[in-house]
Amino acid sequence: MALCCGSNGVLAVWSCEIRIGPYTSAMTIRPDSIRQRPLPYADCLQQRSPADIELVVIHATELPDLAMAREYGERIHYPGSGTGNSGHFYIDRDGSIEQWVPVDRVAHHVAGHNANSVGIELVNLGRYPHWLDSKHQRWQEQTTEAQIDALLMLLASLASDLPGLRWIAGHDQLDRREVSASDDASRLVFRKLDPGPEFPWTRVVAGSGLDRLPRKPQHREAGG
Repeated sequence: MALCCGSNGVLAVWSCEIRIGPYTSAMTIRPDSIRQRPLPYADCLQQRSPADIELVVIHATELPDLAMAREYGERIHYPGSGTGNSGHFYIDRDGSIEQWVPVDRVAHHVAGHNANSVGIELVNLGRYPHWLDSKHQRWQEQTTEAQIDALLMLLASLASDLPGLRWIAGHDQLDRREVSASDDASRLVFRKLDPGPEFPWTRVVAGSGLDRLPRKPQHREAGG
């Protein structure tokens, strides 16, 4: 665990309202519905103003359960800062929500878009454990109804509390890089396919009030 300066919690749960940084709104999510589980290195992540956040990126963990996602999230990938890769929020199959990174910290969840985005991870097998095997590129499960309901509540809360939030995108849209397949180096597969080919984008976009992000040239930075 790296030693660095601490920060104020960004999403604090109150008795009758949800507060994100300096912005407060009427409660959209029940006070007890988001479990706070900051990653060990959360205070070492770069700080930012919540007012700069414009984008929500939807991910899938491509792992069996939340416990394994936590293990991956705690791994250190950037020794200089003592940080790793993770989203801000995680939604389990039963719709329960955990926050691992404060919204006023830049999480490493999608290369090129970390600075102005919030990452939301949905627990889902995806292609696990053969992520890059050319013969195993089919998505193994759909997002649950409980996850979609929880996601829409979370998005509504974020949209009301973050004044610059406008866009929503999937990880697969923002990272179109191809890599050599693990079973055959002569074949290419996409690094990222999440949140999955059957993700209900029409429903989520309509319910969130956000716009799908137009495709733009990618830049490179740490994470995701």
